[in-house]
Amino acid sequence: MEMKEAIKEWKAGKFRPVYVLYGKDRYRMRQFLSTLISMLLPEDERELGIVKFDTSETAIEEAVAEADTLPFFASRKLVSIRDQSVLAAAQGKEGKIDHQTDRLLAYLQQPCESSVIVFQVMADKLDERRKVVKLLKDQDALIPFQELQENELREWTIKRVEEQGREMSREAAELLLSRTGTNMQQLAHEVDKLCLHAGVGGTIRPIDVEQLIASTVEEDVFALIDSMASQQVDKALKLYRELLLRREEPIKIAALMARQLRIMLQIKELERHHYSPQQMAGQLGLHPYAVKLAAEKAKRLSVQVLGGHLNRLAELDYKMKTGQVDKTLGLELFLLSVAT
Repeated sequence: MEMKEAIKEWKAGKFRPVYVLYGKDRYRMRQFLSTLISMLLPEDERELGIVKFDTSETAIEEAVAEADTLPFFASRKLVSIRDQSVLAAAQGKEGKIDHQTDRLLAYLQQPCESSVIVFQVMADKLDERRKVVKLLKDQDALIPFQELQENELREWTIKRVEEQGREMSREAAELLLSRTGTNMQQLAHEVDKLCLHAGVGGTIRPIDVEQLIASTVEEDVFALIDSMASQQVDKALKLYRELLLRREEPIKIAALMARQLRIMLQIKELERHHYSPQQMAGQLGLHPYAVKLAAEKAKRLSVQVLGGHLNRLAELDYKMKTGQVDKTLGLELFLLSVAT
């Protein structure tokens, strides 16, 4: 099932007995639950109509028993279950509680009409070998919340702006994404801040994003590497000094530079083996949007140059940490030597 399909059913007054939410995008999972609560229960019934469980602390049969009990002083009951062991794929360690999943299986065959169970599975995948997961899949109760791709993130951002009676250009949305990254909670917060600044009927432009949204250290380091690759000495030094003014340690800056260069080197190797951006993201543990940005920067530098920069940064890191070179001056000389 998709989130859009579920909301369409709710608007028609239909609520399924069980929903299973899982995936990396925990922000949209919380939004789904919040929307369900607002449409399922009147505000004055929510205190008594919502019951929460965590399978790391409570056996699943207790949550099922609660769902199988008629609600008191509320028209319906929502049983929210946070789970990392009953439905989730193996997390590398066994849970402390022995869950009787047969009780859940029996309930799913004949659920209580006045209750809705929502599993919030804190895992990227479900264990599809388990009977209960197979049954829930057959009942079309599984709703995946995978990370949005670049174009989806951009469209989500622009739509959120429009919902607040403002407009946002594509360029402004892309700049915002480059500054906030792909964390949906942070992105939503920054969008709301920009909307407040623009006012009803206003337009959010790239200059507004530049002025109101602070760039991250990672973004500035990325721009620093880009300046190095473009032989823009003045820009590279300016970015470096701005980082210093923000009290960023030269050793930390060097470490972030090494990390970005290493990612670019890995991307070049994966491209050589014809990996898709999505496959590269999975291999590197990065969001596809971050992979795309790194791949664009990597085009300007050869494997040999990237490897050489990494080796020199490793030597510089050792000298800075052992006091053989002044940290601030050492990294500045490195930037001068690379960007000239």
